[in-house]
Order: sequence, then C-alpha cells, then structure tokens
Amino acid sequence: MRAAGRLIGLVREELRRMVRPGVTTLELDAAAEKMIRDSGALPTFKGYHGYPFSICASVNEQVVHGFPSKYVLKEGDIFSVDCGATLEGFVGDTATTVPVGKVSEDRLKLIRVAEESLERAIAQCRPGKHLGDIGWAVQEHAEAHGYSIVRDYVGHGIGRKMHEDPQIPNYGKPGTGVRIKAGYVFAVEPMINMGTHYTKTLSDGWTVVTLDGKPSAHVEHTIAITEDGPEVLTQVTEKVPEAEAVNA
Repeated sequence: MRAAGRLIGLVREELRRMVRPGVTTLELDAAAEKMIRDSGALPTFKGYHGYPFSICASVNEQVVHGFPSKYVLKEGDIFSVDCGATLEGFVGDTATTVPVGKVSEDRLKLIRVAEESLERAIAQCRPGKHLGDIGWAVQEHAEAHGYSIVRDYVGHGIGRKMHEDPQIPNYGKPGTGVRIKAGYVFAVEPMINMGTHYTKTLSDGWTVVTLDGKPSAHVEHTIAITEDGPEVLTQVTEKVPEAEAVNA
C-alpha cells in the first residue's frame, strides 16, 4: 500500500506541475498513464466498469469523473484530477484541484477550504474515532465558509480493490458510524461546491457536474490507520522528476 500510494502521489504532483493554460486534459491523461506504466504499475481507473481513461479530469463545474478530452485548459479554470495506480496487487488513490494560471480569489478560496477540510478529516483517522467524525470534520469546516458538501459521492475503504467497505461520507455526526481500528486504510475525498450540493450526470454516463453550474473542488488522500494515528500514503515530499513531453 505504501508503494502504490507513493507512486500515485508522485503522479499527482507531476500532473500538478504540468497544469497550465494551453495544455489539454488528454495530454495530462497520457502523461499519467505513461508514468504509471513506466513504474511497473497499472492505471487502476482504465477499464474500471468500462471507464476509458487513466485519470478523471474535471474542470470548473465538473465535480468528478470528467473525461479527458481535447479541451484546452484556460487561464482562470480550476482543474480537478483524480488518479489511481495498482502496484503489486494494491491500490493507491488520490485527487487534487489545481488553479490554471491566474485564478479568481473566490476559486482559490474554494480550493483552499477543500484542502483544509481534508486535513481536518485526516486528523480524525485514528483508532477509537468513528466514521461520523471524519464526515463532520469536512462538513463543519466547509459549511462554515459557506460551501456545500456533495452528498451523492463519498470516500471509501481501499486495499486490493479501489472501492472497499466502508463508505466514508463527507458529512455526518460526531461519534456515529463504524468505530475506526488500526489496520484500516481509507480513501478520504472531500468534494465541496461553491453553490448547491445537488449534482447531475451528463450524457456520457460518467461526468458529474454541479446542478447550478458553479465550481467544485475535489481533493483526496489514501490514509492508513496505525496505532499512532493516520499515515498519509499518497503524501510525497521528494521532488518530482521532470517528465518527457507526451503528445496525446
């Protein structure tokens, strides 16, 4: 799990570095797949229930599961990338939302609060806590800043499969739900919206967008629960090596 988490964390950081005006989301998908396969792993998302790409590429009002395409990222966009890798039979899963060039302050704040919500949720990932404590940590912080919590999509357990029990909502009540034990591994992934929490799925059957068309931010880490507390498996500190240009 540590190796898979570290790998996909490196991929996430490389994609973050590549995000800029003029890049297409298909180029980012190709770069991610190359890096994953060159590392001896498989892109977990590709082929998952028929999903045709290696990353989910969601722009602005797209919440999750956006298809990479020839869309050219523009100054002022926010870009959410969700990616997974399977290495030696174990899965790492992570997501981040990145500003494209110069972005409005309200969009930067949305991203910042999503990241802070994830940090607060991770702090609850320790033995003796409950799943409701994780959800409440996200909900309380996001709603205090005027944002809404996506209710239709949740975090999850993770291990040899990408989606395992339990489901981990980004809302809840403290002290409720499954009691957390050492040895569990969670993918915690706040999705917060600037407007309503309601969403809809586009005609491609995958891309989820906000119902009111306002921006959304999505962040995620894979976290191991240890006796000493949370270990964030997808957090990387080393510098990401420069990648070769990839043409999609």
